[in-house]
Amino acid sequence: MARVCWPYFDPEYENFSNRMNPPRVSVDNTSCHDCTLIKVDSVNKPGILLEVVQILTDLDFIITKAYISSDGGWFMDVFHVTDQQGKKITDSKTIDFVEKALGPKGQSTEGVKNWPSKRVGVHSVGDHTSIELIGRDRPGLLSEISAVLASLHFNVVAAEVWTHNRRIACVLYVSDTTTQAVDHPNRLCLMEEQLNNILRGCEDGDKVARTNFSMGFTHMDRRLHQMLFADRDYEGSGATTDADYSSSSRPKITIERCEEKGYSVVSVRCKDRAKLMFDIVCTLTDMQYVVFHATISSDAPYASQEYFIRHMDGCTLDTEGEKERVIKCIEAAIQRRVSEGVSLELCAKDRVGLLSEVTRILRENGLTVCRAGISTRGEQALNVFYVRDASGNPVDMKTMEALRKEIGKTMVVEVKRVPGNSSRAPAETRGWGKTSFFFGNLFEKFLA
Repeated sequence: MARVCWPYFDPEYENFSNRMNPPRVSVDNTSCHDCTLIKVDSVNKPGILLEVVQILTDLDFIITKAYISSDGGWFMDVFHVTDQQGKKITDSKTIDFVEKALGPKGQSTEGVKNWPSKRVGVHSVGDHTSIELIGRDRPGLLSEISAVLASLHFNVVAAEVWTHNRRIACVLYVSDTTTQAVDHPNRLCLMEEQLNNILRGCEDGDKVARTNFSMGFTHMDRRLHQMLFADRDYEGSGATTDADYSSSSRPKITIERCEEKGYSVVSVRCKDRAKLMFDIVCTLTDMQYVVFHATISSDAPYASQEYFIRHMDGCTLDTEGEKERVIKCIEAAIQRRVSEGVSLELCAKDRVGLLSEVTRILRENGLTVCRAGISTRGEQALNVFYVRDASGNPVDMKTMEALRKEIGKTMVVEVKRVPGNSSRAPAETRGWGKTSFFFGNLFEKFLA
């Protein structure tokens, strides 16, 4: 690989430079008529782009355009953002939070964790135990996992589940019936044994199922990307196994070399969706690549993103093997969050065994969960499931209506058809509405 000069950053100089040149954050609602401009200028440091994008994503902002420049010692970004409805960010509390989180006193993890309206990502759910599961996916697996937790009297207060390339990754926050974290060694050992038995029962021998515990907070999306990347879910036959992901709609990813500046240029064109930039930047960071410049644009229903990168050791991508691996990893990162077909959104009073009950009904009706988000707001559980039939095909709406009537006897239910790749989504459904774990009016109905 070709080597280029890589600047040395002395840690003490970085701290001194931060004190002398604190980050400057500007939230501008006057320059553009249809979006809010967020400008960030600060001293450059490793991982800063991911930190900024993660904060904006965790606030459920839609990034429609972005211009990134961090070559040398300074980091300068401009983000064009809207809310979930495609409107400007005008709420004074939200603007104040953005300025504090990205500014001199910003603590990205703590700041977002304490943001009151956050549903998925970094959760502040009181005392809990975090469970990480990864293994081979199969129909009904989530139902089996939740049944084990219910039988051991553990309540799932928050969770997110992704499936990709026949693999499943879950991050779950559980507590016992007293809403305290589960820290008794015997109970944890029993839980781990039973969960591993379920996961190992469907392994093919090539990969190992794993169950891990922790007592702290974790960023769900970030962690799921890391888990699936470490699991090498990007490897396979070269064609996606997702039934709803046709070859014509696969991302178009190319890597070229910028001879003049010594960068590798990664170009991505694919169907636009929420959190797309976060997923790509997260993957490049996990692969230890540094983004020096980037341009992001969206021309619904497609997005174009271009990243000028080098490896952390200063090398560019010169071999076909390196390029192929980066392309596969970015494609996998994009596909992990794609869920098209039918979604089932539920709102009910939280209780032990609720997730087990719902997933059992889905399994008994021949449905498999391809992605899920579970969260708790006060005493209410807010869940969304993206489902297919057992063969991986789209679910008939008549089946979903019958299912809605069955589950709707004890909880508020909404069934939605998520826009497919072949259809052009109307303006009012673009962005977060396609893949949302944010319930809005559904929660208000439940309280009515």
